[in-house]
Amino acid sequence: MALDTHEQEQIDALKAWWNENSNSILGILLIVLLTVGGWRGWDYYQTQQSIESATLFEQFLQQMDSGDVDRINDAAIAIRDKFSGSGYSPRAMLLAAGVNEQSGDRGVVRGQLQWVIDHASEESLKDVARLRIAALLLDEEKYAEAMQQLETKHTPSFDGLYADLKGDVLLAQGKTDEARSAYNLAYEKLSEDSRYRTIIQMKMDSLGKAE
Repeated sequence: MALDTHEQEQIDALKAWWNENSNSILGILLIVLLTVGGWRGWDYYQTQQSIESATLFEQFLQQMDSGDVDRINDAAIAIRDKFSGSGYSPRAMLLAAGVNEQSGDRGVVRGQLQWVIDHASEESLKDVARLRIAALLLDEEKYAEAMQQLETKHTPSFDGLYADLKGDVLLAQGKTDEARSAYNLAYEKLSEDSRYRTIIQMKMDSLGKAE
């Protein structure tokens, strides 16, 4: 059926508009498609990374069960090197540090704990690492360095544990009154149902009352 004059004019105008704007429209569509595809690709990448990091951490835990220090360290390093930004890496390093501490390799322990402090995204993991470094320094009689770790800002939920270790450092230096105050603070900061309160109470009892 023949088109009337008005319809033909509309078609001609549409063709003219398309010829003038087709390049820019196609460019915009291409950008949109690439953007959508890019997000989908990123989601896929993130999912794959999560699966791989979780699998590698599971393998690390299997090595932990083996008790082989070298294999445990190798597995922890593998996670650290490949998925340093994941939550698995600092946890693997903390667990490996515990194994190395039992084996007496303090240099490796310090390195692993410091890595957690420098790279973990979760403040609570950093707090744990600082506590453990401070405990090592206390054993080495490096009291000033231990206190420096314990004076570092930490999450409130760790107040009790930090105060308790401060008490240990102060007591080792013969500062009985200050140690007693630190233990008192630790006792107050820990929850009433914490079993660790019993240990702190024993420390306070052993010091007796302040003169």
